[in-house]
Amino acid sequence: MPFEDKQIPIREIVDKYVNNDEEGVIGYDGKLNIRPKYQREFVYKDKQRNAVMDTIMKGYPLGEMYWAENGETYELMDGQQRTVSFCEFVSGNFSIDVNGNQLFWHNIIDDQKEKILDYKILIHIFKGTESEKLEWFKTINIAGEKLTDQELRNAVYTGPWLTDAKRHFSKTGCPAYQIGKDYLTGTPIRQDYLETALDWISGGDIEGYMAVHQHDPNANALWFYFRAVIDWVSATFPNYRREMKGQDWGYYYNEFKDKMFDVKKLEEEIVTLIDDEEVQNVKGIYPYLLTRNEKYLNLRQFSEKDMRKVYEKQQGICPICGNKFSIDEMEADHIIPWSKGGKTTIDNCQMLCKMDNRTKSGK
Repeated sequence: MPFEDKQIPIREIVDKYVNNDEEGVIGYDGKLNIRPKYQREFVYKDKQRNAVMDTIMKGYPLGEMYWAENGETYELMDGQQRTVSFCEFVSGNFSIDVNGNQLFWHNIIDDQKEKILDYKILIHIFKGTESEKLEWFKTINIAGEKLTDQELRNAVYTGPWLTDAKRHFSKTGCPAYQIGKDYLTGTPIRQDYLETALDWISGGDIEGYMAVHQHDPNANALWFYFRAVIDWVSATFPNYRREMKGQDWGYYYNEFKDKMFDVKKLEEEIVTLIDDEEVQNVKGIYPYLLTRNEKYLNLRQFSEKDMRKVYEKQQGICPICGNKFSIDEMEADHIIPWSKGGKTTIDNCQMLCKMDNRTKSGK
């Protein structure tokens, strides 16, 4: 791939620097697009951001960066986090520790300012095709922060649809976060919210969905779908509990959105199940109530000691087929099932051969 190497001082990179959520992030006299559409949001924590400035002030190597030439302008492909860090400092937006003192840009003495502005960054300027650029970008680690799967997808399917989708799902405090933060895990800026919404609406075929909609003028369909999922969850389970966070709500919505639930009865069942000592997985209560599949509850199992006692009492005889088996060929079964009030106690245990147990249980 064709590259041209340049040593560019910070003073040129920060020239006409603008960081605007709506307009994007630009610098280098307005000619450098610091955050192209396929790039991630700024994810550095204060410690990492401050370390960038400490490196520069000490004159240590900051590491090479990569730009892509685009006619008369450039796109920053690798180095966004470091670039935004020193641009934000020179713009006066955060302070750093200098000899035990917290100093902003305007507090720094003139010779220190000049040292920072004169610091040169090694830039590799890429001049390949658009497809080569995006393919290469997929392999990049940005300042040690490995790209997430969704960030890699964003690099491939950039376009008007993605720009609008990121407006809803990928900004700090974005609309999706405002309505979904109690139900989703992860953070918007690492594309977790966008990935989750796409996973739900596509049934797991995220790449296929993005390929179909890449050139759509907006992402309204995805946004309306996400809102519908959150509205359905909050209406079906109006009393929020922390166990509701991180569930596969979109998949449940897809399957059960047209089913009529008795919300009051569901709440009564939740309270009962939380208090049930047989239920080992409280988080599984919600998918259980929707699917009625007991596997989600991780019901308490008989201990090895109790199974051995019952096996010896039965002398290895399966009470259903009447044949004798080794203990390894048998499984513990609730005489009265949990769904009918049976408990995991030794007096409610019987040892059945595997075939009869699984036939009886419908496993």
